[in-house]
Formats: sequence, structure tokens, C-alpha cells
Amino acid sequence: MASHIVGYPRMGPKRELKFALESFWDGKSSAEDLEKVAADLRASIWKQMSEAGIKYIPSNTFSYYDQVLDTTAMLGAVPDRYSWTGGEIGHSTYFSIARGNATVPAMEMTKWFDTNYHFIVPELSPATKFSYASHKAVSEYKEAKALGVDTVPVLVGPVSYLLLSKAAKGVEKSFSLLSLLDSILPIYKEVVTELKAAGASWIQFDEPTLVKDLAAHELAAFSSAYAALESALSGLNVLIETYFADVPAESYKTLTSLSGVTAYGFDLVRGTKTLELIKSAGIPSGKYLFAGVVDGRNIWADDLAASLSTLQSLEAVVGKDKLVVSTSCSLMHTAVDLVNETKLDSEIKSWLAFAAQKVVEVNALGKALAGLKDEAYFAANAAAQASRRSSPRVNNEEVQKAAAALKGSDHRRATPVSARLDAQQKKLNLPILPTTTIGSFPQTMDLRRVRREYKAKKISEEEYVSAIKEEISKVVKIQEELDIDVLVHGEPERNDMVEYFGEQLSGFAFTANGWVQSYGSRCVKPPIIYGDVSRPNPMTVFWSKMAQDMTPRPMKGMLTGPVTILNWSFVRNDQPRFETCYQIALAIKKEVEDLEAGGIQVCI
Repeated sequence: MASHIVGYPRMGPKRELKFALESFWDGKSSAEDLEKVAADLRASIWKQMSEAGIKYIPSNTFSYYDQVLDTTAMLGAVPDRYSWTGGEIGHSTYFSIARGNATVPAMEMTKWFDTNYHFIVPELSPATKFSYASHKAVSEYKEAKALGVDTVPVLVGPVSYLLLSKAAKGVEKSFSLLSLLDSILPIYKEVVTELKAAGASWIQFDEPTLVKDLAAHELAAFSSAYAALESALSGLNVLIETYFADVPAESYKTLTSLSGVTAYGFDLVRGTKTLELIKSAGIPSGKYLFAGVVDGRNIWADDLAASLSTLQSLEAVVGKDKLVVSTSCSLMHTAVDLVNETKLDSEIKSWLAFAAQKVVEVNALGKALAGLKDEAYFAANAAAQASRRSSPRVNNEEVQKAAAALKGSDHRRATPVSARLDAQQKKLNLPILPTTTIGSFPQTMDLRRVRREYKAKKISEEEYVSAIKEEISKVVKIQEELDIDVLVHGEPERNDMVEYFGEQLSGFAFTANGWVQSYGSRCVKPPIIYGDVSRPNPMTVFWSKMAQDMTPRPMKGMLTGPVTILNWSFVRNDQPRFETCYQIALAIKKEVEDLEAGGIQVCI
């Protein structure tokens, strides 16, 4: 039984690429230094997957910034303002597109579907001139092959690339991005031809837009594109990969009818309806099913017994020799390696699997399907799953009852907005257009040092409070001098807007090195919501009241909202997300009530 990984984190287990990129951008290291770090990371990832027993190992999932920008470079779709004159796109043009430069801004960035990852949005127009301008996909395939690893080159599919693009400024609203399909397909053919010549036997096209509700003409574009590519793809095994959601029935029908396609990849973690669709509609005879049963979006250890049962049910649909175990999506959305978490609670750690561990899980499931089940590994996994289900640290009956008791009326304000505005005006006597700020002021290196030293117990609580109080006093005076109507305290005591609250709520855990790429070199370290959430103690009241005592003007309390906390965290997968969100909301509600009792206005 074969195994497959959709994609893997690029930053490195200790954010090696982040630091190499930022050093290069600052002019402190050379392009050769950057490329050496990148090559070492790629080699270690390919070696890791190979040694774990993965058969279908991806290449061209590494990126200096993001995979959509890499596709833009491959197609030579560079807007005129970057003064690119043709040829192979180098670091200067590539990073100017991503980050801007002294004379032109960067291209727009937006979220990659509903993840916290962001990509550079292509700007296209009828006048866009396409050319084969980046040979990265081929060079990385050859690089892996030279190391003795045969990989599956991964490309963002042509239709998804266009559907994820935007019309350039000034283009007529009637312009259809899909009208450019015939212009980009010749370049895809060139890339495919070079990959075949280099020895590739498989190629993966990521077409995640197939999970969206597409119009008939958009679905028709997939059929047209792969029919046009069929001759170039001849002799290759072609995998079309989807992820993040269910594939609608019409999209499924289109996908499984595409010309020249050998295999279909589905997210079967979020795509539970897709699983039923596969069982009811089937897979075309002789085609492969890449079953994404190991979650690429979260950090929980897979329930191996449940996944094995799902896979066994799919064997009857496609046959044992055509079923491939895979991740639900690229592992770039999870942290890199649990081995680096030396300070994480051992019990909680036993419930987790980062990217490196998920590679092992995928292969273990593949071996189990082939009759080579590692009984000890499966037994340890089952014990960890049982531990998590029964742990009193996970389950808080009081919190569960409070969330279950919520009624429809609890989701609506008891008084109309007009009444609330009248009451606020009587209390605060604000001008017609009052001024305020969002809340956080810039944090100096000295301020961060104070927080760091307090956390490390190098300074006393008294010294810490004194330093923060001094900073709040400065912020209040600045706002008073500027005649701001509703003041903020500047949040000098806070680190990350989610981490600060998570550290004070029960049911949250934090990693030391659980970094995940957000965009470019920007990484975040999401909290882990492992159990029922409650607020043991007030979180912001002390600082907000301190600030209010410094001024007669109204002081605004700032709280990160429950949906933001939820979406910026690794969320427990043993109950519906809305239940966890309600628990966070009830905890925040207690904080609001304490702030209001202290005379503080609240902004969430």
C-alpha cells in the first residue's frame, strides 16, 4: 500500500528559512547563502520522507515566499511596474513583487482559502504577456533526483491559478480571467515536457478551487484545460489534488471525467460528504484514489484505528492496489516537528502530531493496509486517544453545562442599539464624531525586554508593574495632548493579541517552536485549545483600571474576540468548533462584566 504527502512546511524546524530570508533582505548575507539554506532544507525534507517510507514525495512545494507567486514567476506574469525585461526571474524581481521596493508597492496579498496562510494575488489583464520565466519546478525535481529521491513535482493547476487571480487595475469589469487559459497552457506544456524529459513519472496539479461552488463555465474550463494538456501529459501519471472542503457533486463529476488524469486526491477530514460521494458514485475503473485521512490543518495525533477503518471501506471502491494514503492537504498549515517541544506538558504532547509525526502516521496507515500493521505503534496511539477522551484537564462539566444552557435570546442584545447609544452618550458626553485608536501602541525593544525578563523571573513583579505603569502613563499623556476623546492604555503588557488571552484562559497550551508560516517570512505560533475553556481570573481589568485612574477621559478596554481567538488557534477536534467558540465567548463575557463594573468601556 502506497503513501503520499500533499506538501510540507518550508520554514524549517527552527525557522531557518525565515532567518535566512530576513538576513538576505537586510543585505547581511548573499544570494548564495540564502540558496544554501534553502537547498539544505529541501534535502532534509526529502530525506526525512524517504526514510519514513513515503512513496509519493512532493517536490516544488518549497517556496521563498508562496506557491502562487512561484506560479506567477513560472508564467512570467509580471506587471509592467516591476520593470522586468524578460529572461529567468531572479530574486530581485521576485521579492519586489512580494514585498515591493523603494519605487513600487508589492502585489496584493489575501488568505489562502480559509487558512491563516496568505498568498500574492496575480494581477492579470488581456494585455498580460506570458512566458516560461522560472524553471524552478524542473530544477527542484532534478535536485531531488540527484540526491536519490524520486519525487512528484507539484504545480498549482492552471484553472485554479486563474480563478484565484484578479483583474489588473483599469481592466474592464467584463474581462474574464478564464479567457487567458489558452495563453498559459502552452507554458504548462513546456514545464510538463521538461519534467518528463528529466525522468518524472508522476505530476501533481493542485486544483483546490474545485471545492468551491463553481459555475458551469468554470467547470467547463477544467475539462478544456486538461483536454488541451492531454497529449503533453501522455506517459505521465497525473494526480489532481483538492483540499479544505467537500467537492460538490457537479465538480466531482467534472473531476473524475478529466482527460489524461490518473488519480484524484481528496480531503477526507473536512470532506465527509466527499467520502460518501466516493462510495456512492465510485471512482473510474483503473484510477487511483489518494485518500487524505491524516489532518494537515491541525496538530492532533491521528486516530489511526478510525482512519484505518475509513481506508478499509474505500478498498472495496477502488481496490487495494489503487488506494493511496495521504494527508488532507499540505502539512505547511501545521507546526514542523514535535521533537523540538522539550518543555511541552508530556500528557498533552502525547496527544499531538506535528508535520514530521504526520509523515510517520501516513506511512503507518499505508503499511497497515498492506498487512504490515505495527501493533505497538497502533496500541500507543489508541492509549493516547483514550487518555485524551477521559482526561479531567479536557473535560470541565461546569463549562459544558454553561455552553449547553445558551438559548436563542442569549445571542441577541436585550436592548436596541438606539437605547444603548443614548445611555453611552449620557455617561460619556462625547462629541458627534469622537476620536479613538484601535488600541495597541508601538512596543520598544526596552518594553519587550522588560516582559521577557519578567517571564524569566529576572525582575520582580513590583519592578515589572512599575515599568508597565510608566509606559501606560506616557501613552495616556500623548493621547491627552492630541485631544483624543476615548483613550486606550496602549497594551504594553501584551505580546500576541491571541496568545495574551490564551495564556490566562484554561484549556489552552503553548509551544516553544510550533511555528507556522503566515506569509513570506512571517511565522505565527498558534495556541493549542485542548480542553474546555474558562476564565479563572480577570485578564485585563488591573491594567485598564490603572489607566483609567490616570485620566478623567473615558478609557477603552480592548479584548480579542472569541472568533478571532478560535481561528488563530489550533482548535480541539473532539467537539464542534461552535461549541468551543461559545465557551471562549462565555469566558470573554465574564471579563466584559468585570470591566464594566470598573467603569471601563469595552471594544472587542
